[in-house]
Amino acid sequence: SEKRLTNLKPRLKRSGLSNVQPQRIAHENDSKIKRLAGKIDRVLVDAPCSGLGTLRRNPDLKFRQSVQSVAELNVKQRAILDSAARLLKKGGRLVYATCSLLQEENQNVVSAFLDTHPEFSLVPAGEVLRQQHIDLPMGETLQLTPQQHNTDGFFAAVLERKVKADPSPPAQ
Repeated sequence: SEKRLTNLKPRLKRSGLSNVQPQRIAHENDSKIKRLAGKIDRVLVDAPCSGLGTLRRNPDLKFRQSVQSVAELNVKQRAILDSAARLLKKGGRLVYATCSLLQEENQNVVSAFLDTHPEFSLVPAGEVLRQQHIDLPMGETLQLTPQQHNTDGFFAAVLERKVKADPSPPAQ
């Protein structure tokens, strides 16, 4: 949303990064996707989600979500992830993030993506954090929970477009 992009500007300034160009993508067929396909190094997908990771701040959320609403979000999440993947060049990374703790919105979406995109691999979040000298023990994905980290619930997975395709299995 425009509001989120506006809120991002002061954060980017504080970070000292000068080569970041936030873009609002209106929908999966936005012309920006076609124009930038295969040219981008990094893409952040801040996916629309149930927001259930923010329950301690927004307790009323539990009354606004249902199995059906999460299923509808899954369709959007997968479509957005598919579209974002087209933007990346070989070796590029895609970060899929939600403020949800639900496996349906997190691990299941990432697993489904990897099943249909063999040209991508999951980069262990713990490895990425160590490379940035961040001491936060994590495994394959980043999962923050209110109980353990005293934050809102948060999930992120780093997906990388492979530089070389996996070799084909030998012909039989």
